[in-house]
Amino acid sequence: QVQLVESGGGLVQTGGSLRLSCAASGRTFSRYAMGWFRQAPGKEREFVTGITWNGRNTRYADSVKGRFTISRDNAKNTVYLQMNSLKPEDTAVYYCAAEGSFRVEVPSAGDEYDYWGQGTQVTVSS
Repeated sequence: QVQLVESGGGLVQTGGSLRLSCAASGRTFSRYAMGWFRQAPGKEREFVTGITWNGRNTRYADSVKGRFTISRDNAKNTVYLQMNSLKPEDTAVYYCAAEGSFRVEVPSAGDEYDYWGQGTQVTVSS
């Protein structure tokens, strides 16, 4: 069982930056691939980025490539999402998720993930 708690969301102006954190409980965090998803009002949840259990591979949605960076610190049981050059269309609730099958690639479908956090709101004003 893994419990995930996101933090770091807030209100930022267009072009600004935020860093989200997702803290995981338990001693097996390093076994899980981690992903970030987001859901805007009236829209379906979408994959943003993910990182494999060993940190060797990452994957990004085209809409955030070059602006967002995912990283993990297994010693702190935490995954981060650095978001730069934020746009109003990045406004959403951001969720982190954990997937535990030791894949070499990053899963991008939500139903491939086993555990989810409660989400943190990111609002980008124009």
